[in-house]
Amino acid sequence: MIAIDTHTLDTKARRARLFARINKADAWFNVFGLSWLTPVLKAAAGDNPRAQAGEIWRLLGVPLLAIAIFLMLWATLAPKVQTSLGAVPGPAQVWEQVGELRQDAIREGQREAAFYERQAARNAELVASGNEDRVRDRAYTGQPTYYDQIWTSIKTVFFGFIIASIVAIPLGIAAGLSVTANAALNPLIQIFKPVSPLAWLPIVTMIVSAVYTNNDGMFSKSFLISAITVTLCSLWPTLINTALGVSAIDKDLVSVSRVLKMNTYTKITKLVLPSALPLIFTGLRLSLGVGWMVLIAAEMLAQNPGLGKFVWDEFQNGSSQSLARIMVAVLTIGIIGFLLDRVMYALQSMFTFSNNR
Repeated sequence: MIAIDTHTLDTKARRARLFARINKADAWFNVFGLSWLTPVLKAAAGDNPRAQAGEIWRLLGVPLLAIAIFLMLWATLAPKVQTSLGAVPGPAQVWEQVGELRQDAIREGQREAAFYERQAARNAELVASGNEDRVRDRAYTGQPTYYDQIWTSIKTVFFGFIIASIVAIPLGIAAGLSVTANAALNPLIQIFKPVSPLAWLPIVTMIVSAVYTNNDGMFSKSFLISAITVTLCSLWPTLINTALGVSAIDKDLVSVSRVLKMNTYTKITKLVLPSALPLIFTGLRLSLGVGWMVLIAAEMLAQNPGLGKFVWDEFQNGSSQSLARIMVAVLTIGIIGFLLDRVMYALQSMFTFSNNR
C-alpha cells in the first residue's frame, strides 16, 4: 500500500486554486494597466520567485526607471532653457503648483460656503421680518477651480463622444450591410475625416450662435460649440471600424439569417452587433482618444471653462507660475486620456471576447 499524504495534497490543491484566481485576475490587471501585480502575487504565493522577479522588473522596474530618467533629464535640462517668463520649470516647480492649485480650490470652496451661509442668513432675516417676497436664492458665481475645469472637460468630451457614437454606429452598420450605403458614405468620410478641429470651430460657432440665441438654456454656447466640434472630429474612427466589423461577418451566418427569415432588427441585434462588437469598441476607444485631443483646442477658442481654457488663460496671464501651471495641465490631460482609454478597454473586456488592446 502507498501512503497518501493528505496534507500535501490539500496544500497543492489550495495553491492550484490560488494560482487559478491570480491568472483570472490577470485579465483585469491588464485592463487597468496593473499587469505587474500578477508576478508580484505569484512570487508571494511561491511560484518560482526568480522568474517572477524578472517579470516584475520588466513590467514595473523598467517603466519606473524610464520615468526616473525622464524626470532627471527634465530637472537637469529645464533650467538651461530661458523663456520670456524665466527658466522652464522643472518637476519640483510643477509639483509645487499642483499644491497651489489644490489650495486655490480649497479657498474657493470656503468662499462659496461663506456666500451661501450669508445668503441663508439674509433670507432668514427677511422671512422673520415678513418680507418673504424679497427672498432670493442666487447661485455662486466665483471663479471655477482647477477641479471644476477638469470636470467640465470630462463632461464636454463625453457629451460630444456620445453624440458621435449615436450617429456613427448606425451609419457604420448601414455601410457594412449595404454596398450602396457604403458607396454613398465613403466619399464623405474621405473628405471630412482629415478636417482639423480649428477648421470646424468657426463654422460650428456661427451655426450654434444663430440657432441657440438664448444662453440661459440647459447648456451654454461655449459648451455646445466645444462638444459639437468634438463630435465632428471623433465620429470617423467609430464609423469606419463599425463598417469594417459588420462587413467582416461570416457569410455563413448571413446565409443562416436569410434561411431563418430574420427581420432587419433581429438580424442586427442578434447577429450583426455581437459579431462586430470587438471592432466597434476599437473604434469607440479611438474616437474617445481623438475627442479628448480635439477638446483642448476647442475649449481654448470657444472659451468653454475646461482645461483648454485653463491653459489659454495661463498663457495669457504670463505670470512666473504660468509655465508650471500649463505643465500641470499637460500632465493632467495625459493622465485623464490614459484613464479614459482604460475605462473603454474595461467596457470592451466586459462585453466582448476580444483580446485586442
